[in-house]
Amino acid sequence: MKSKQWQKRNGCLKGGGINNKIMPKKKIGLAGPIKIKECIPIKIKVIMPVISDIFNEEIRREIKSYVFENTEVGVCNLDYGPESIESEYDEALCIPNFLEKAKQAQDEGYQGVISDCFGDPGVKPAREILDIPVVGPCESSLLVASSLAKSFSIVTVLPNVVPMIENISKTLGVDGNVASIRYVNIPVLEIQDKEKLKNALFDEMIKAIEQDKAHALVLGCTGFMGVATELQERLSQKGYDVPVIDPAFAATKMLETLIAMGVKQSRLTYMTPPSKQRVKRS
Repeated sequence: MKSKQWQKRNGCLKGGGINNKIMPKKKIGLAGPIKIKECIPIKIKVIMPVISDIFNEEIRREIKSYVFENTEVGVCNLDYGPESIESEYDEALCIPNFLEKAKQAQDEGYQGVISDCFGDPGVKPAREILDIPVVGPCESSLLVASSLAKSFSIVTVLPNVVPMIENISKTLGVDGNVASIRYVNIPVLEIQDKEKLKNALFDEMIKAIEQDKAHALVLGCTGFMGVATELQERLSQKGYDVPVIDPAFAATKMLETLIAMGVKQSRLTYMTPPSKQRVKRS
């Protein structure tokens, strides 16, 4: 363990308490772990896989508050696709332009991509075509929750997305830890009323703990921004000292960690797609 004096000297006590100088000045890539000296900031791209831009500024502020001091954050939404994602159909419609935006982000020098929706739309196909790490908030937050508690519940927006979240938990291999998936019955485009949202989330969280035996809680929508800390405090005041996981926060720190470690998705799992014509030109 390095001393605090060493950490200060090498810029390690800023931006979340670990090394804030991220990538070597050589070609930006993923050839190995970070070095402390001669480093430049990292760049991450947050892609909102929807055409609505009503959350963009709030997301930019939130993500900037999560990252290391000199991490650069870009945020964009889609040119075509659904207004929000609340079904498999919505998710299917968002993926083509999401993949285009993800490829563009890599071409612009971004070193990692977040698909900013709890359904993790487009994450797996993007991993096949990109040479930078791609993460989703659902995978990231479920992995974090699994490391903190033997059981956890997810509280999301609508019943429509519950099967989608179940499928992700099964693919990830943590479905045995999921105590329940609850919902507040508020559509994504109506969650700006923070007080209504927080009260609805708190009520479902109490039920998850008392009825479903959850030991941790995961917010099941990336639109649930800026509420995790208050909900965790309210639960503590109620006598439940349990973590509340913000999925966008989890995805952001997961991505920064992967970039800092100099790793990306395995080509044995996410193989490069065979070369062939995929879009018929007129």
